[in-house]
Amino acid sequence: MAGPAGTALPAHILVIDDDERLRDLLQRFLAESDFLVTVAGSAEEARAYLVGMAFDLLVIDVMMPGETGVEFLADLRKTSEVPALFLTAMSETEDRITGLETGADDYISKPFEPRELTLRIRRILDRQAMAAKPSMIQFGPFSYDTDRQVLSENGRRVHITTAEQDLLGCFTAAANQILSRDDISDRLAGRMKGRSIDVAVARLRTKLEQDPRFPVFLQTVRGRGWMLRTN
Repeated sequence: MAGPAGTALPAHILVIDDDERLRDLLQRFLAESDFLVTVAGSAEEARAYLVGMAFDLLVIDVMMPGETGVEFLADLRKTSEVPALFLTAMSETEDRITGLETGADDYISKPFEPRELTLRIRRILDRQAMAAKPSMIQFGPFSYDTDRQVLSENGRRVHITTAEQDLLGCFTAAANQILSRDDISDRLAGRMKGRSIDVAVARLRTKLEQDPRFPVFLQTVRGRGWMLRTN
């Protein structure tokens, strides 16, 4: 989502769960993770919100009284493809498959760590963002094919390592947005952490910048992280 002057707006999450305590916990945690959060205690209440508001992702409890989460999503899929993640206490494989066949993008079993939920939400949103973007990202003389993970400069392929492919994938998925170390670590599911990210950024700059000391494309935003400038 984009706001005024191209600034990124937080993704809007609708949490649907009949457990008030869990709803409140998720609302606080997801808000602290920079999401905009609305909560509903039933499928009926969720429908009322969906009539007048736009959401980037739904977090749905499967075993709600009355209309279950599976029934709610099956009905919603007749008119909407908004991404959805199921919260489920069910451990049987067949039950999970049924949920995914209904149209859920992912599920997480209770009890769960809130950080894992955040990671799964971000992965779904990243996949949606990538699907909506062209596979070829252009910046200066460079082009990056996000499907093939190939970097080219003026049409000639530039060799980059697997770690650099992962890092460039993060930046192209969030072009012109600031990514912190934690953002990058989350997007890479912890495969890169802390100072190793600084090292990888420095190495990638040697392949993108004429003078890595004064970067034009992969810029440092002091105290916040880095940004890939494509415009």
